[in-house]
Amino acid sequence: MGTEPAAHVVLLASPGAGHVLPMAELARRVVAHGGGDGGAEFTATLVTYANFSSASHHYSSTLASLPPSVSTAVLPEMPLGDLPADARVETRIFTVVKRALPHLRDLLRSLLASPAGVAAFVPDLFGAWALEVSAELGVPGYVFCTTNLTTLHSLVYMPQLDETTASEFRDLPEPIRLPGCVPLRGADLIDPAQDRSNPAYSLVVEVGRKYLLADGFVVNTFDAMEHDAIAAFSSLSHDGVYPPAYAVGPFVRTCSGSEAADRSCLRWLDEQPDRSVLYVCFGSGGTLSTEQMAELAAGLEASRQRFLWMVRFPSDKGDHSASYLGGGRGHGHEDSPLGYLPEGFVERTRGTGLAVTEWTPQVEVLNHRAVGGFLSHCGWNSMLEAVAAGVPTLAWPLHAEQRINAVMLSEQVGLALRPGAGGKGKDGVVPREEVAAAVTELMVGEKGAAARRRARELRDAAAEAWVPDGPSRKAFEAVAGKWKKAASARAQACALPG
Repeated sequence: MGTEPAAHVVLLASPGAGHVLPMAELARRVVAHGGGDGGAEFTATLVTYANFSSASHHYSSTLASLPPSVSTAVLPEMPLGDLPADARVETRIFTVVKRALPHLRDLLRSLLASPAGVAAFVPDLFGAWALEVSAELGVPGYVFCTTNLTTLHSLVYMPQLDETTASEFRDLPEPIRLPGCVPLRGADLIDPAQDRSNPAYSLVVEVGRKYLLADGFVVNTFDAMEHDAIAAFSSLSHDGVYPPAYAVGPFVRTCSGSEAADRSCLRWLDEQPDRSVLYVCFGSGGTLSTEQMAELAAGLEASRQRFLWMVRFPSDKGDHSASYLGGGRGHGHEDSPLGYLPEGFVERTRGTGLAVTEWTPQVEVLNHRAVGGFLSHCGWNSMLEAVAAGVPTLAWPLHAEQRINAVMLSEQVGLALRPGAGGKGKDGVVPREEVAAAVTELMVGEKGAAARRRARELRDAAAEAWVPDGPSRKAFEAVAGKWKKAASARAQACALPG
């Protein structure tokens, strides 16, 4: 028997660093899988979108550093001029995905006609419509869930919730109880589900239905983080309710991947005591209002705790994801976000704090011995990076699925605290007193110490998830085995005499 050709997997990443970076890591792991003496078992093509490329500087270096066995392709720019100016970011992304389907079909057809063929097609959560194209071409389709299983479960449950309720989800009197998952209030569900009259709502419900076309879900989570949710979903899959889910995480960058990152903050951290600094960062897409920025600054100052704050321009449009796709500039004449901080704040906190405006190398910061806590928007990549570093979190969710993450991490996992137990004051603003109390509790209080112990336990479990017999490695081998089988079946079919 000759050596079988490598199985070719096509991955489709939606716009945004939170999608492209974990998808690039998945591509890396796919091609590294089983590459023993028999040569590579897999090659991959990572497909991205030309739209929103102004936001892509965060991940261009990541794409450039992919191994040679990962090819890249870019789907052409799609026109969005007909969308209303206030269209939600999700609507914009879904529209790009849907309009690019003919180009994706052409790309998949050309790859299918090549000697390597296509063993599996893997879009991320926004690419649900692309599953119709792969099904039409006879290619097995798997959704890569760049967030946790609890969020995925809420998304596949969304069509049922839509049919069985008439009110807005935030007005539901009872929590939503999904098997194995933390009970969720309707107001905790993803942003686009919060307004039935918005076009994004019906798109999200449609996505929930489309997910059922998948042959399986590849999820960036791990057993110790979501043991009960994984077991419950597995039972539902076994009964044919949902496609199977493979918990293959955590996928965490070993370094921050951006050459543009400012490393002077690491030199500052070198001078601070162990576990004394709170790292404050709202991710690549999170913004605060001008008022909330001022309250956060005042609360940090009042707490007297050391902090490293990655400061962004505020946005008063009520859209916390203003900078997600490259927007989010200030609205005044300030040329630095520091101009929006309270007068004298930078000078008064110079001894204990550092406010920076350049990108910080987040992975290195979280792993620095001086960092003892993380005030975060709870984006899933950031949460996994915190877990891998053993750092507890102060949860400050802003948009997307971040409220689900915050509830799960604080109420079920025990990794996070929430200012004012997650409630907000007047106009949704967390007041300075609550900021100061929560920061102090996380850094030097008993609840913070318990979260720090839990963070260390999860760090160890995350490291063990990918050892040779670890649960995530076994799940990855199971799904890779299915892809390999599909490639073998195709190779045999092609070899049959016509």
